Amino acid sequence: MLSLTPDWPWVTVVLLGAFHGINPAMGWLFAVGLGLQEGRRSAVLAALVPLGLGHAVSVGAVILALDAARLAVAPGVLRIVAAAALIGFGLFRLIRPWAHPRWVGMQVGFRDLTLWSFLMSSAHGAGLMLAPVVLGLPSHHGEVHRGSFAGGLALLGLHTLAMFAVMGLVAVVVYQVLGLGLLRRAWVNLDLLWAVALLLAGVATLWMG
Repeated sequence: MLSLTPDWPWVTVVLLGAFHGINPAMGWLFAVGLGLQEGRRSAVLAALVPLGLGHAVSVGAVILALDAARLAVAPGVLRIVAAAALIGFGLFRLIRPWAHPRWVGMQVGFRDLTLWSFLMSSAHGAGLMLAPVVLGLPSHHGEVHRGSFAGGLALLGLHTLAMFAVMGLVAVVVYQVLGLGLLRRAWVNLDLLWAVALLLAGVATLWMG
């Protein structure tokens, strides 16, 4: 039976969710921009749902792919492949920090925001960051594998909830209190932190062996 004890996988996915939520590239900056354009806080809040959904679909696709791959690929080989992907993605983000999907205009609906969030999360390797956690779950055929699949869904749920909560809090605070001038006064290079996090996740994936 899956037990949500305060073990490292659950703490890790919550912290990663919070980190993803803080990153403006994951959507809160877009939500604040929509709110300022329409002049109402409800526009900020309405944007959060498709942004969170797109992120969850992107991360969930990676989790499902990793879970399925563990049925066909030897654990050691899969671990090396996942680590190589993380390190390669991290190096790419270091070299090309501004390589983001292009989006024209701010006239977007629910479907557009969901797609934008999915593309941004995928382009930043958000789901790959969870590879060390997913690969650390039990993985065998039969009952244990079904438990692993359930564990992956639980990880996705916790991660998305943490991301959504932090993203919503940041978006509302920036819109209501701080304003976008905050980005000029207290800028932190989150693209660099993101790249470093991908590299560390790659090292952690290798270290698991």
